[in-house]
Amino acid sequence: MPQKLSTRPATSDDLSFLMRLRKLTMHEHLERAGERLDDDLHRQRVMAHFDAANIVCLEGIPVGLFKHYRTQEEWVLVQIQLLPEHQGQGLGERLIRGLLSEARQAGLPVALSVLRGSPARRLYERLGFEERAVRGNEFDMLCRP
Repeated sequence: MPQKLSTRPATSDDLSFLMRLRKLTMHEHLERAGERLDDDLHRQRVMAHFDAANIVCLEGIPVGLFKHYRTQEEWVLVQIQLLPEHQGQGLGERLIRGLLSEARQAGLPVALSVLRGSPARRLYERLGFEERAVRGNEFDMLCRP
């Protein structure tokens, strides 16, 4: 039986968890891409669109971050991060499929950016995202409804 996956809005009480999550999930990819690894940069990314941040919970326990918002033209998937021990179990795919379903119902595409060399790109492509632009070390991708 699948474990109960839920989300809740992030609060300031979640900041230490989100900083730890960011470092655990992004350090290797940022290092490979030649990006900065300092706490200030991590904090900026955690705080960007913080009002759209949701804590991913498995059986009520925080295991990740799912940050997305909607504009009039598209949905934007800002970040999806799961603790390493919860990766590869289909949780991220379940979350993204739910977002894609909502966007399709609204008749809108979903956009995201992914770091060059990130293994997440394979998941995005499998879910129907296509590259629309390259910006420095990132690929901008889009999934049309």
